Amino acid sequence: MRMMLVGAGAVGESILKVMQWRDPKGEWLKYVLVCDYDLKRAEEVVTMMKGDTRFEASKIDATNTEEMAEMIREHKIDFVMDAAPPFASNMIFDAAFKTGADYGSMGTWSVPMEDPAYGLGIENSYTEPMTKYNFDRHEAWKKQGNMAVICMGIDPGVVNVFAKYAATELLDEITEVHVKDGGNLSVPGADPDDIMFGFNVWTVLDEVMNPNVEYDKEKGGFIVEKAFAGQEVYEMPEGVGKNTLVKVEHEEVVTMARYLSQYGLKKATFKISLDENLITALKVLDKLGLRSIKPVQVGDVKVVPRDVVAACAPQPKDIGDEMTGKMLVGVQCIGKKDGKEKEYFLYQPFDNQESIERWGTQAVTAQTGFGAALALELIGRGIWKEAGVYAPEYFDPKPYLELMKESGYKYGIIEK
Repeated sequence: MRMMLVGAGAVGESILKVMQWRDPKGEWLKYVLVCDYDLKRAEEVVTMMKGDTRFEASKIDATNTEEMAEMIREHKIDFVMDAAPPFASNMIFDAAFKTGADYGSMGTWSVPMEDPAYGLGIENSYTEPMTKYNFDRHEAWKKQGNMAVICMGIDPGVVNVFAKYAATELLDEITEVHVKDGGNLSVPGADPDDIMFGFNVWTVLDEVMNPNVEYDKEKGGFIVEKAFAGQEVYEMPEGVGKNTLVKVEHEEVVTMARYLSQYGLKKATFKISLDENLITALKVLDKLGLRSIKPVQVGDVKVVPRDVVAACAPQPKDIGDEMTGKMLVGVQCIGKKDGKEKEYFLYQPFDNQESIERWGTQAVTAQTGFGAALALELIGRGIWKEAGVYAPEYFDPKPYLELMKESGYKYGIIEK
């Protein structure tokens, strides 16, 4: 694999650290061009590879398809890994297709309407629904003979693999899949008014504040509601405890409906635990128009409000040393086995202090990067290989779970 990583943020950094650790001799990872709009940041990540000559840094504009295509050709790249902010994902996806390279991502771009209709029908609330741009091009990718695997992080990503495993190995019929993203991370002695973006600021502003989506086959398909709907309290294992969760827009509900309906799927949701301070801040930003991506005139210059928020907010890569606790992401799978009702919770826990000591990054980003890196290993070794556009649950889940065990990427299965 000759890979171009687009986006050298905290998650991109985590991906490369795990890949280097998994393949120190370059048996399947031959070369990585680390690209970012900030060349110094790309060079910083390459320096972390400690003299490994397989890694090289470059500046890139992830919104310029032609520029990326030229770089892919120049460096003989055969796989493009998208770790950039979601607004650039379609352009990166197109650059890979244009050059005949395979592609991977951890999420997709979506665009809600200014006045969402809500209710039944995702197309009534989104001008560009999540994953649609990618799946609409499945046949073109298949005809060209290239593979794109979208949604390869932790969630979406690892939880998709868990759901497929439950559908094929634990249950005869899977009727409900509910992703739960939580944890008990905290900063001892922190100011009670502190606000923490645990993930890419652009991504948080999108998926949390966008109209949320769930899948309910019996009600007609995808149902859209306002932000922060569906609040519930869920008891997490591993000592994490009770988490208050709310629905947000997330790709799993779409990809699982696409691939798990054949196993009986009727309902799918995604819910995340959000700090009260963050919820309040997001509501204020939304009401002030500061999550807008439309430029506004400020004196003699035009600025994008969301860019200002993203620049001023605490960056995930700079947060972590002081945090204690765990991230815990899992999926509740409900169905039948031998005619009896069954329920399982499959999950992946990630301790923050262990993450800082082992990987030098906080749990939220390292957990995502680890999940993506293992998927990339399966692709690099030719285990995941199929022309077209897919999500992780399309593939046999067993090789991924075996890789989790082998690499120490802990997971658990609880029968309820």
